[in-house]
Amino acid sequence: MDFYQDEEKNLLRRILNWGVDIILVVAFAWFTVYMFGTEVKIAGNSMAPALESGDVVLMNRLPGVLFGPGRFDLVVFEREDKKTNVKRVIGLPGETVQITAGYVFIDGQPLKAENGLSQVSLAGLAEHPITLGKDEYFLLGDNRDSSEDSRFINIGNVKREQIKGTVWIRILPVIRFGLTG
Repeated sequence: MDFYQDEEKNLLRRILNWGVDIILVVAFAWFTVYMFGTEVKIAGNSMAPALESGDVVLMNRLPGVLFGPGRFDLVVFEREDKKTNVKRVIGLPGETVQITAGYVFIDGQPLKAENGLSQVSLAGLAEHPITLGKDEYFLLGDNRDSSEDSRFINIGNVKREQIKGTVWIRILPVIRFGLTG
């Protein structure tokens, strides 16, 4: 009779251990996404083809907070009017950015980029050299003809404290799920 009671205790103990393990894994996953990721919905086509209107991405807060973004990173930033935007980092702190003859120049050298990211049809403020401060970034949308970005006075150079994080992964639509870049 003791044999059956021990077997029931072992089964109960295993079920409780599994339950605790599942709760811990779910709590860790939630904590990770909550602390390092924030859901951002893309509005408009300024980042097409990398991101389309209606896409939902997760933003990773950690790199932006610790290191600041790197060139070509997709970043989420808060504008002066408190709206959130997603753009690509082109100019880094201390660099001089200029758009001449349809191309982006960094410190007088043509930007080396793939997928046409070095070409711009409208120079805007960058028609003349723009020297970035120690905490400023120059951001452009991938769809240069349909993007409100650092070329325009209402956005201008973006300060590091305005950058909330980097775009990490696209979660919706499911058919396009994956890392962005």
